[in-house]
Amino acid sequence: MRKIINSRRIVVAVMLLALVSSLAVGQGGAPAQSGASPKTTEIKGKAPVNKEVLRVKLPKAEEATLPNGLRVILLHSSKIPTFNMQMVILSGGLADRADYRGLASFTATLLREGTKTRSSKDIAEQTDALGTTLAATSGLSSLTSTVTTSGLVENLDATLDIFADVVRNPAFPQAEVDKYKTRTLAQLQFQRSNPGFLVQEQFNKAIYGNHPASLVAPPADSLKKLTSKDLSEFHSTYYRPNNAIVAVVGDVTMKDLMPKLQKAFGDWQKADVPATNIPSVTAENAATIYLIDRPGSVQTSLQLGTLGIERVSPDYFAVLLADKVLGGGPSGRLFINLREDKGYTYGAYSGFASGKYRGAWFSSADVRTDVTDGAMKEFKYELSRLSSEKVSVDDLENAKRAIVGGFALSLEQPQSLLQNIITQKLYNLPADYWDTYPQKVSAITAEDIQRVAQKYLDMKHLQVVAVGDASKTREILSKYGTVKVYDAEGKLITGSVENNQ
Repeated sequence: MRKIINSRRIVVAVMLLALVSSLAVGQGGAPAQSGASPKTTEIKGKAPVNKEVLRVKLPKAEEATLPNGLRVILLHSSKIPTFNMQMVILSGGLADRADYRGLASFTATLLREGTKTRSSKDIAEQTDALGTTLAATSGLSSLTSTVTTSGLVENLDATLDIFADVVRNPAFPQAEVDKYKTRTLAQLQFQRSNPGFLVQEQFNKAIYGNHPASLVAPPADSLKKLTSKDLSEFHSTYYRPNNAIVAVVGDVTMKDLMPKLQKAFGDWQKADVPATNIPSVTAENAATIYLIDRPGSVQTSLQLGTLGIERVSPDYFAVLLADKVLGGGPSGRLFINLREDKGYTYGAYSGFASGKYRGAWFSSADVRTDVTDGAMKEFKYELSRLSSEKVSVDDLENAKRAIVGGFALSLEQPQSLLQNIITQKLYNLPADYWDTYPQKVSAITAEDIQRVAQKYLDMKHLQVVAVGDASKTREILSKYGTVKVYDAEGKLITGSVENNQ
């Protein structure tokens, strides 16, 4: 039965991929004038979208729970003899204390730097010999911490032995902690020479204020005081079987998997785990332009955005389509306008984040210093246009094709399938959420896109960050709102606030 389902899924994916392969980007019409509708994308040789193609029936995951509370999710896939495994700890950066941001991230990063029976070198050599991967991560404002591994099914037992050891028994040797601190502090200083880092740091601060999501790098104070004891305490508190999900996709059956997991994790002791407090995002700030001075810079890095949505928002699919039209790739309006039509940049894009708290909806580009004014004008034009005009039938259909086609591609990637399952569990999405994903995309209308653009792309709360030569861009930017000038360390330059509006 599973083979039949897999075959149907492959057929569906191939049909959907036909939609992607038929996309050919071209432009027509006269060059657009500033503030006028720019060139549009013409899709040639389009395959018709049959409603049957949009019906996806994915194989269902099997679930079980060990006596200690560890939840097990398995998605069987026999296409190739490999496996992907994730241990998802249901505590991440959001579980950090307010005075110790970054501890979840430090803990995850240092998990594989040695256990009670294996040194960091042992772990590296053993995983290399098996041809397996092993990594761990946790974001500064994430809901979870994740340990991942993958490899050949024939090496599952040996890989699982290392994986379980790293998850359960990290030693956090002080020598490794000290090396990590030195390395990361140096990296933080180096990042300040990168305009992309400076843009993102200031943008997150502008959007989130004191919320954990305002951080894009761990605070130096947290790093400097970090000890092995701190890491051990965080691990002991949150890395517990009743606070975890182990998810597997690959050529293995539940009958074979469960005894292996019982052996690896069966005696892992459960405990009471503190609940994670997910802080709400405060009201949006008034529109402001933050200019970070980089004297002599030949370009201006721009990022503009507002608060968006949570992952479970009923507006999710409308925002997904709106963002695709706006700047979700080379066929997006921003790319066509700022690159293809105006020649201001190599690329202009948009994106949005969504999680347990409201994410940001943002647009960005690196432009030549001398076209900073024109780029700002076109960014604001395109953001306002999405709210003031309904998207055309062609723009809407092209966006739908691209999203459904991308979804089809993801169905052939085991890691994507695994992540889909985890997302469904973390956000308590309907059991058929991914089965009906194409239909949800297809159902979005031009009115839906205009509505969410009006709701979330509020120019009165638009936050703009620019990194460039303040002596050449400050006066220009002040035409668009209140400008605050900062140095590369993120400090406000005294007397820098300017507004010529």
